[in-house]
Amino acid sequence: MASGFGDMQSLLKQAQDMQRRMQETMRSLSERVLEGTSGGGAVKAQVNGNQELLSIQIDKAAVDPDDVETLEDLVTAAVRQALAAAKDVREAETAKITGGMNLPGLGF
Repeated sequence: MASGFGDMQSLLKQAQDMQRRMQETMRSLSERVLEGTSGGGAVKAQVNGNQELLSIQIDKAAVDPDDVETLEDLVTAAVRQALAAAKDVREAETAKITGGMNLPGLGF
């Protein structure tokens, strides 16, 4: 019976260590900046590794008051690209910790 308790303690310690490493990774991802572009670089969107939008830059040449729809499409495309890059980075970083397993409750 004592070995079962030891195994449980070991599992708990491993889970706590994994949670600590995940928190460190999330903190690190919040500092990482990823960029998406569209329109040949006319629109740039920056997000952090936690998929939070940081900024959007629009080249003046992309602004046509008579064609707002194209600009909206360019902004949407750049943001989607940046978010996809952030998602890929986040998944890669968390997979290093979890071995690719989806473990609920660890903050990711």
